[in-house]
Amino acid sequence: MKYSKIIVAFIIVANVVFAGAVLYVFLKTSSEPSALVASWFAFTTGELWATASIRKKKAENEKCNTEVHYENDYEETV
Repeated sequence: MKYSKIIVAFIIVANVVFAGAVLYVFLKTSSEPSALVASWFAFTTGELWATASIRKKKAENEKCNTEVHYENDYEETV
């Protein structure tokens, strides 16, 4: 969980820096690199989606392991 927060923060900062760089390039050249912008945000969105999926799967596994643990405790006490 610790690393996912670092990854999310890094991607947010990277997106802000990238947006600033694109605006600067647009100011200097009057041309927007639309394919680069689309690819960049598709990449970062995919990274965030993958991080969220990993985190969700870990949470489901922890929940499942906890439920099995409680069921085993109940069976031993009965």
